[in-house]
Amino acid sequence: MADLADIARAASVSPSTVSRVLNRRAGIKEETRQRVLEVVNRMPHTARGVGALRRTGVLGLLVPELSNPVFPAFAEALEVRASNAGYASLLCNTRAAMTERDHVRMLGARGVEGMIFVSPEIANPDSDERATRDYYEQLRAGGARLVFVNGGAPSLDVPDITVDEHLAGYLAAHHLVELGHRRIGFVSGPARALPSRLKRAGWAAALEEAGIEPEPALVAHAPFGAQGGERAAAELLDTARPTAVLCSSDVMALGAVRQARRRGLAVPEDLSVVGFDDIPLASYCQPALTTLAQPIHDMAAAAVDELLRMLDPDVADRGPAGFSRVFRPRLVVRESTAAPRR
Repeated sequence: MADLADIARAASVSPSTVSRVLNRRAGIKEETRQRVLEVVNRMPHTARGVGALRRTGVLGLLVPELSNPVFPAFAEALEVRASNAGYASLLCNTRAAMTERDHVRMLGARGVEGMIFVSPEIANPDSDERATRDYYEQLRAGGARLVFVNGGAPSLDVPDITVDEHLAGYLAAHHLVELGHRRIGFVSGPARALPSRLKRAGWAAALEEAGIEPEPALVAHAPFGAQGGERAAAELLDTARPTAVLCSSDVMALGAVRQARRRGLAVPEDLSVVGFDDIPLASYCQPALTTLAQPIHDMAAAAVDELLRMLDPDVADRGPAGFSRVFRPRLVVRESTAAPRR
């Protein structure tokens, strides 16, 4: 079996040069590229590890959890797009029994051709950012083909398909301002999380545009999830007493709605609530949730297509690899927002 080191020795180049050639990166002399490709063509295409060269027709899809409906929605959209392109998929839940790194090792052993990470470990606010960054860089240097979805790591040499979190915070707050709200709270995820920081900046920009001071007391941080949303909403209702809140996710918004009801507050009459994601349940809960929709299917298509540009020469010729795309969220107004009581 030939791996990157074997190819590098035979071509008299470094393993990182082999990786750059195989991933069609710029900055390689044509003579060097041809020499590496000649070696690859005469060696068995059964390399070991995540940088495997063999064509297996299988992609790895990694999501951080399955309890939040937005991640199964992404997984389904990615799988459908991959299947339409002729690829099978292996789905991994990276924060369950196995870690993301465990899953990557398993996928490498099974010879997947590339991997798509939805909210990868580097986007986890509890991770060691430097160590995690080094880990992804090592994977790339070893020939692994990676694409992030909402990865939050612009300095990494990994394409990132993402939604405009800043715009989401702005649109949510702007909608509430237009309804007449002046005390607008932010039920935020962890303070270190990039989506939290970006949404907060958008929230603040919309308030300042309307001549409203974005008070720090109107921001409450908690873990992502329904319990986190309930806890952060309780903190805001105890101290800042907002008439409306925007939330980091629909699941957090559902927790905020529950907290309001436990206090005898009606939604939206006493407290307007805006979510983010537009999970399938958002239109079925009571009241139906006003939210910012992520264009999940468009983002999934872009992620799979970007990975195929790395894998398939015919696809690669249609456009450059190694780009990142930012998608626009869409405000979906339903029943959980209204003008404040006079």
